[in-house]
Amino acid sequence: MVKVEFLGPIQKEPLELEITNLSELATILQGDEQMREWLENSAVAVNDTLVSSRDFALKDGDRVALLPPVCGG
Repeated sequence: MVKVEFLGPIQKEPLELEITNLSELATILQGDEQMREWLENSAVAVNDTLVSSRDFALKDGDRVALLPPVCGG
């Protein structure tokens, strides 16, 4: 299982999914209308390391975090 966490203002409970790459996760989340907007603008980290490829391989026990853009001062 891969744990998916949604950080910051994304108001969604964590998910546990049987997926093998980030492309599969994107497909699942695009089915959620609220998540579509966040997917286009969020960074993705796997086990606390930023990744940019949807082909990134996931294995059992990995933790994926969606990091929405924030502004601060």
